[in-house]
Amino acid sequence: MARKLNDESIADWLERHPEWTRDGDMIRKTVQFEKFRDSIVFVNRLATLADDAEHHPDIDIRYDKVIVGLTTHDAGGLTEKDTKLAEKIDHASRTR
Repeated sequence: MARKLNDESIADWLERHPEWTRDGDMIRKTVQFEKFRDSIVFVNRLATLADDAEHHPDIDIRYDKVIVGLTTHDAGGLTEKDTKLAEKIDHASRTR
């Protein structure tokens, strides 16, 4: 099982990744698109990343916005699995 990150580690990571915010035991990011279809293309890319990592985010699609939430449920909070997948999501959101 993955080990939970401490608050200092999470704060340091968030400082380097300002598009992400902490919401309790979860980190979240909102990605804005021009069209609904672009949101769906991104979510499909995200699904491949999640399957490859065997770690699956919460995904909320709101027309031209995709809100992604990450936490490691079996660890009871944030772990490196979350931050590593978040960094892959960052890359995917920049290469639209």
